[in-house]
Amino acid sequence: MALLAQQIPRWLNSIKLSSFLTAMQLRKCFPRAGKTLLPGFFAQPQLSSDDCFLQSGFKTYRTSSVWNSSQSTNSSSQEINCTQNTLLPSVNEPSQKSQKIPSFDSELSLEGLDDLPPLSPLQPISEEEAVQIIADPPLPPSSFTLRDYVDHSETLKKLVLLGVDLSKIEKHPDAANLLLRLDFEKDIKQILLFLKDLGIEDNQLGTFLTKNYAIFSEDLENLKTRVAYLLSKNFSKVDIAQMVRNAPFLLSFSVERLDNRLGFFQKELELSVKKTRDLVIRLPRLLTGSLEPVKENMKVYRLELGFKRNEIQHMITKIPKMLTANKRKLTETFDYVHNVMHIPHHIIVKFPQVFNSRLFKVKERHLFLAYLGRAQYDPGKPNYISLDKLVSVPDEIFCEEMAKASVQDFEKFLKTL
Repeated sequence: MALLAQQIPRWLNSIKLSSFLTAMQLRKCFPRAGKTLLPGFFAQPQLSSDDCFLQSGFKTYRTSSVWNSSQSTNSSSQEINCTQNTLLPSVNEPSQKSQKIPSFDSELSLEGLDDLPPLSPLQPISEEEAVQIIADPPLPPSSFTLRDYVDHSETLKKLVLLGVDLSKIEKHPDAANLLLRLDFEKDIKQILLFLKDLGIEDNQLGTFLTKNYAIFSEDLENLKTRVAYLLSKNFSKVDIAQMVRNAPFLLSFSVERLDNRLGFFQKELELSVKKTRDLVIRLPRLLTGSLEPVKENMKVYRLELGFKRNEIQHMITKIPKMLTANKRKLTETFDYVHNVMHIPHHIIVKFPQVFNSRLFKVKERHLFLAYLGRAQYDPGKPNYISLDKLVSVPDEIFCEEMAKASVQDFEKFLKTL
């Protein structure tokens, strides 16, 4: 026990000396620049994680020195002198030569950089650094317009550049959820290339996608399959491009639905394959719209207006819109042309354009011709007025060739009505 008690002071002195040497070596390798406030004091810069380690080393040395001061007065004096030598010179001692402060980067070896701990996202920063951080504006949690999301979405930005009208798309409640989830490169670019290969021009993409933005949710292979089906039915690529432009939802329907629609018109109208194909090329909305107006109009032509089946076939192949026209408009036009102007069925069949014109225009011109005594619509009699020209030519030609009057006379007559 006596021997152990004698060894304790030696052991403490060895710890003290080891700590002092370590601290001095670290201080020499990692000096910290400071700003002098008063002689012998420094305004220390903000400590990093490495500086905290160095400061801990100095504290250990100083604590050991104070605790052992009673054991060795001479050692303490040497330590104080050594410590003072590491600080600035005394105020009374003029500086012999300004010493260059070594750089941290020049003194620290590359091997030492590998040993540095990685920066932590939770590491505190200064106010100056915080002010320099530029944060993106927050994404609106909810909005009634897609315009609020354009600055945050590359997909929306590129769709706007293509000419897509987001103000029309946002009226659909599912549009925003669909478009904001899509990646332009992965989900949209391939669809755009497919449409361009199909024949949709660059200046037509915006209008097409505004009407059928949901095409981005379609599988590309399914779209190619539907095009292949139409090609198998002898629709040319030019025909398909025209149909897709005029009926943007065409490719959103399955092959089964397209086949059923073609079969319906061929059977219901008793048309040949070629005439059926020509019909849907001119009015592709027949493949995408409801069949109820078509069925209703077919009954109106047969039962209410008294046209025969072959007459109906002739009219709808010339004017396909007659299949989807408003029922009231059809009946009012026929009533005036047939019962007031006294034009028979067989002449109306030759000029079905009358069903595609404005009824008030037909009334104005017929009344003016009747006023002049020139309302003669029988092709077998003199001064025959063609029903086709009556509804299609502009006022100047109508007045000069049919009414044999001036436009001013026609306008004065209209004021009397």
